Amino acid sequence: MGDRFGRYSKYIIQERALPDARDGLKPVQRRILFAMNEEGNTHEKGFRKSAKTVGNVIGNYHPHGDSSVYEAMVRMSQDWKVRSYLIEMHGNNGSVDGDPPAAMRYTEARLSAISAELLRDIEKETVDFVPNFDDTASEPTVLPARFPNLLVNGSTGISAGYATDIPPHNLTEIIDAVVKRLDRPDCTLEEIMAIVKGPDFPTGGIIQGADGIRKAYQTGKGRVVVRSKTEIEDIRGGRQQITITEIPYEVNKANLVKRMDELRIEKKIEGISEVRDETDRTGLRIAVELKKDANATGVLNYLFKNTDLQVSYNFNMVAIHNRRPELMGLIPLLDAYIGHQIEVVTKRSEFEIRKAKARQHILEGLMKALSILDEVIKLIRSSKDKRDAKLNLQTTYDFSEKQAEAIVSLQLYRLTNTDVTELQKEAAELNEQIQFLEKILGDEKELRLVIKNELNDVKKAYKTPRLTEIQAEIAEIKIDTEVLVASEDVIVSVTKEGYAKRTSVRSYSASSGEELAMKELDHPMFIQKMNTMDFLVMFTNRGNFIYRPVHELPDIRWKNLGDHISHLATDIETGEEIVAVCGVQKFDESKMFLFMTRQGMIKTSKITNYQPQRYSKAMMAIKLKNDDELIFATQIDGDEDVFLATKQGYGLRYHVNEVPDSGARAAGVKAINLKAGDEVIGGAVIEPDDKRTMVLITHRGSLKQMKLSEFEPISRAKRGLIMLRELKNNPHRFVDMKLVHQEDKLLIETDKEQMIDLEVANLHLTDRYSNGSFVLDESMEGSPVAMWIEEKKISDADDTAETE
Repeated sequence: MGDRFGRYSKYIIQERALPDARDGLKPVQRRILFAMNEEGNTHEKGFRKSAKTVGNVIGNYHPHGDSSVYEAMVRMSQDWKVRSYLIEMHGNNGSVDGDPPAAMRYTEARLSAISAELLRDIEKETVDFVPNFDDTASEPTVLPARFPNLLVNGSTGISAGYATDIPPHNLTEIIDAVVKRLDRPDCTLEEIMAIVKGPDFPTGGIIQGADGIRKAYQTGKGRVVVRSKTEIEDIRGGRQQITITEIPYEVNKANLVKRMDELRIEKKIEGISEVRDETDRTGLRIAVELKKDANATGVLNYLFKNTDLQVSYNFNMVAIHNRRPELMGLIPLLDAYIGHQIEVVTKRSEFEIRKAKARQHILEGLMKALSILDEVIKLIRSSKDKRDAKLNLQTTYDFSEKQAEAIVSLQLYRLTNTDVTELQKEAAELNEQIQFLEKILGDEKELRLVIKNELNDVKKAYKTPRLTEIQAEIAEIKIDTEVLVASEDVIVSVTKEGYAKRTSVRSYSASSGEELAMKELDHPMFIQKMNTMDFLVMFTNRGNFIYRPVHELPDIRWKNLGDHISHLATDIETGEEIVAVCGVQKFDESKMFLFMTRQGMIKTSKITNYQPQRYSKAMMAIKLKNDDELIFATQIDGDEDVFLATKQGYGLRYHVNEVPDSGARAAGVKAINLKAGDEVIGGAVIEPDDKRTMVLITHRGSLKQMKLSEFEPISRAKRGLIMLRELKNNPHRFVDMKLVHQEDKLLIETDKEQMIDLEVANLHLTDRYSNGSFVLDESMEGSPVAMWIEEKKISDADDTAETE
């Protein structure tokens, strides 16, 4: 099996998918051009049905499927695929939109003028011929190729273990490079690259990355960026539009237009109002019309990054050289072509010398015969037949067999006097020609000069201006969020059970902020008006955080349930729940996040540590040890005090600058000195001149409200001050704490799933030494497990509601 596959691979590599370094053609292409030339289907004659050519190629040279032959033929005629098309076709030969060509029975074709240069002198024994597949005819192993077709038209193919991608180049530049190399075989790549700036695609466009081109020309492999030629134009109504006039090589225009329109429909990008394909017979043109005040450069950058308006092109210049595949740089490719041309011109000169000398020999015989014309006529008349006449001439006057043949075949009208002078003239010309050809064969300089002159003739006849622009640097594409997202105010809500969403101000106002869709026993922990340009950061009890730009939150009506956080972060564990939510306008170095844990750790970290580039999963906000959990997180400026309350009734206050700044993956420092069995049940940040009061609830349903002035700042990691009077039987233990304003409303949840609501204004202030007053009956309603402040309605939501 290995042996069979090896043989198959050798065939695929040498005889099918890779171009020859000399003429730049794959076998099927070479056979098509040769067959058309043999049939006289050339550019100076009429067109001929493609099916006739395909049948001829299959029948004589290429025993494969008709579609493979026809497709190869069509590609050689497509002026958006090849830089100098080798076949002219009448009829539909496909389009840049990827439309298929018409069937071969409908199209007509002939060789193009430049194809004649590939085939010129093929009859002069310039290239080797081999028998075809059934030994009924012969076919060339390579074409004489009067111009460097491989670099001019490029090639692409996949064989066994090898692939090739050679871009098209400008004929003028490549011929100039060959001429330079002929003049100076030791010239450097830099000198060649001063002539060949880079590829020249038939579709134009802009190539960026001089380093990539240099690397490709040096090694055969390299990467460049090809981007469309675009322009931003002003149109009616003070708007703008992006006009695209050239697209990258081998990009399907219809798919490109479709993709750009899909981005508009899917609202992946704001600012595009319409995408139109305005291509007509005058040329390619795509118009991307923008909305008023859209950022045209931003939209264009987004299209460059997310569509085929800009693509990478990878050079992989593999060609068959000396019967084997080789990765070749620019200079080896030029040298392979020059080597081929030296061989072609040498063989042609040898053929022409042989032909000229044979003719010279005949002329000598004719001139000798004319000088003794009467004797020759007499001799021929007395001969029996042609064969006898030839023998008599050879024996009597010492003519050679070929001369004798020419004499007896001479027509009578050639016996006029004028003919001798013509023969003498022809003989002189032949003599000159032979001398010139011998000079070519004897002097390599002369040989190179011939190649040079012939190349310059081709350049003169077929030169075209460069279509592709070359830029040295690859432009960096920066995309602002403003381009992708319409800046608008929305209402962001997150519930305790982890349902998050954004809601339009209109939907919120229609419900007057009432009836937020939630599950039973769930409650909102965050309702705020934010801008789509802002960011939401949610912290979980396991010390992780979930980050989302507001515009990426699911857009859901106020009366519909939001998306669960497990949809936003795929790795949320069972029992992991949100403990704090922060809205961030911008990630500013001066702002920080503060964290507190149940086992008495505290940490501050720069807010900039929490702006990830990728955020499909939850990321670490604080490192937790043992079975610790995060209970409090908030955003701080750095001039606040922190306060921690413990289950056994200790309260500690100190300035936030006592907590050192640490990284996102750090565990923090000790916040409070806990007794055995004690834990932190709540934390708060106290602003300078804070007007709020502190409310604590115990497991027996007793509530305490105290002034913040009861607690003087001490320092970090101390035990703190006692806030409960110790009882012998069933002492009070704190469950939760909050800082509240007098107009706030408190909600308390019990372990019997009861909800008790209280107005803060109706509560009494107590000192540190009391156990507060009971607000519920433990035996009837259960023991409190959590307390929170009811989220207020957003009063200015109605003012910002957009009107249609």
